[in-house]
Amino acid sequence: MSIASLRATFFEECEDLLSKMGEGLGRMARPDAPPDMETVHEVFRAVHSIKGGSGAFGLTSLVEFAHVFETVLDLMRSGKLAMEVVAVQALLRAYDVLSDLIDVARDGGAEPPQMAAVLMELDLMAEAGPGGGTEDDVFDFQPLPLELPDVAAPEGGGSSSPAVYSVTLVPTADLFACGHEPAALLRALAELGEVQVMADLAGVPLLSDMDLGRPRLRWTVTLSTFASHEEIGAIFEFVGNLAEVKIAANPSPAKAEGDVTIAGPADQAVSLRAVEVSAPKAASSVQPKPFAAPAAVPAPPGENGATALPMTTTIRVNLDRVDRLINQIGELVIMEAMLAQAVASAGLRDHSDVSTSLDGIKQLAASIQESVMSIRAQPLRPVFQRMERIVREAGDATGKQVRLIMLGEATEVDKTVIERLVDPLTHMLRNSVDHGIEAPSVRAAAGKAPQGVITLSAAHRSGRVVIEVSDDGGGIDRARVRDVAEERGLIPAGTQLAPADIDNLLFLPGFSSKQEVSALSGRGVGLDVVRREIQSLGGRVTIQSAPGEGTTFTIALPLTLAVLEGMLISVGHEIMVLPLASITETIRPTPSQLHALGRTGRVVANRGTLVPIVDLAESFGYPPITDLEAAVLIMVETDEGRHAALAAHAIHDQRQVVIKSLENNYGAVHGISAATILGDGRIALIIDPREIVESASCDPTARPLSAHG
Repeated sequence: MSIASLRATFFEECEDLLSKMGEGLGRMARPDAPPDMETVHEVFRAVHSIKGGSGAFGLTSLVEFAHVFETVLDLMRSGKLAMEVVAVQALLRAYDVLSDLIDVARDGGAEPPQMAAVLMELDLMAEAGPGGGTEDDVFDFQPLPLELPDVAAPEGGGSSSPAVYSVTLVPTADLFACGHEPAALLRALAELGEVQVMADLAGVPLLSDMDLGRPRLRWTVTLSTFASHEEIGAIFEFVGNLAEVKIAANPSPAKAEGDVTIAGPADQAVSLRAVEVSAPKAASSVQPKPFAAPAAVPAPPGENGATALPMTTTIRVNLDRVDRLINQIGELVIMEAMLAQAVASAGLRDHSDVSTSLDGIKQLAASIQESVMSIRAQPLRPVFQRMERIVREAGDATGKQVRLIMLGEATEVDKTVIERLVDPLTHMLRNSVDHGIEAPSVRAAAGKAPQGVITLSAAHRSGRVVIEVSDDGGGIDRARVRDVAEERGLIPAGTQLAPADIDNLLFLPGFSSKQEVSALSGRGVGLDVVRREIQSLGGRVTIQSAPGEGTTFTIALPLTLAVLEGMLISVGHEIMVLPLASITETIRPTPSQLHALGRTGRVVANRGTLVPIVDLAESFGYPPITDLEAAVLIMVETDEGRHAALAAHAIHDQRQVVIKSLENNYGAVHGISAATILGDGRIALIIDPREIVESASCDPTARPLSAHG
């Protein structure tokens, strides 16, 4: 394994460790949760592992910062530093800096500007921790007499002798990948007493046959010490399942001639010798808690007594390989549809064997497709954890007290969707802190708690993932929003708007109710970016707000960007696909439902409203549909809440189609979002209802008219 591969693996492990740290610090920061020392241990182990790996790659700044960080955590887990709110908030700031330093080490760039201030804060906590008082308290020392009971001499007379242990260390490749160094473990053993280290070279192949990804060295250490079995095992606490460690009582051996000694700490001797090592008969396995082991490590053949910890075996796969597999599964689904079309054309549908085999292929293809799609599915937890920092920084910038509650972090979404959710959620959370949550004094006057609450939640609903950002702030000041929109020329003065229409003005480009530009807002860039990004993912975003109670932004997204539930329709001589998510109903209009509007416009009366009709054939350059009574009207609703009736010649089928990018293979086409391949091999274009409706109306606030007014 090359250095570059090891380095990449280290940073991947750092992402996992940061995720665990974020979860642990989040639990520690909850005001309603009692102090949990096990959580402190988890965070400490994560920082320690990052520090160890950073040292292996010479990342000095990261090592130094992580060292101070773990020192404070060590004081906290030993009870010398109280787990108070102020201390936990400092740890959260240190977590942010540690994340930035890892990004800098991986991608380059300057150290985070807040690093010096956070380091000073950690240093002060570390200095104040053990003493817990002032300088005068430290030197106010009153000696007390210490009375010791009589210690019985050991049998046979003489002074007490140290115990002798045999310690076997068998590392795996993952031990080195995580930045651990066996020599450091051996030196730590040397600090406990006199040691003799014997390296087993029997399994080491010739250099020409060497596999750097499969270590073959193993060590047996004879340790003469007064330390207990538990103290010896504590040295390997952070190794987890990255190595097999055995500790057994052993008779005191005489030092053999030919041993090679090296200097260890505290003038101890570390001897190295190549001998064949066998496991002690009375060995007891030391199995500390795993902290980030990629997989369970089996015991080498011939060694008994080792109990493997149950762990989930995982592998890391390049995302490009997964994408290629998904594309191939898409082709399989298309070929299955083509086979079904060929069977139907040949009149073999009624043949029982052919029909049964075809149904089996269809079910198998659907099962494989679902399994492959699940490979790309990832939990939203990493994105949600990043949002905690956004809320903290926004609260500090505005001087507001804000607490973030996260629900449904385990909800799984396509990885591509997750990657593109970061910016929209960042904008929305900053908007909630800056515009939604009131200042503490204002909240107190309104009878609210000084600390505002923002809830970030996710859940699966009706085949889509729904993400909500809600706050308990003052809600949308609709009068102010309307005045700003008129001042900026975004809407004509005096336009009749419903409350939902006013809320949608927040998504218009250039809209901002801030008079002054700040670090968070005022430049008119934000929610319009959110809507565009969500729409590009095939989703929609809506607002609900109640004055004095708060605002909720709701994002609805497809679970994957690879497949689509659609309706096959005829437009002119072409078969096209209309996304099912945008369709509300289909109707065959009667003459009494159809009305003219102006010189060329047409509307249909449906459920008490007049809905504008958009001719799809005319939109795509075909002859317009003149006889609407013979056509099918497909009622759609866009993400902005606008309604329209799309006129098509016929409806054929509803099916799941594989999405093929049109821009990558051809180019952007107005009104078309993508393409797919049908069972007969023909290409069908996937319609973008939003662009079609927008091109038919220039009014950004157009909504259905009352059929009775």
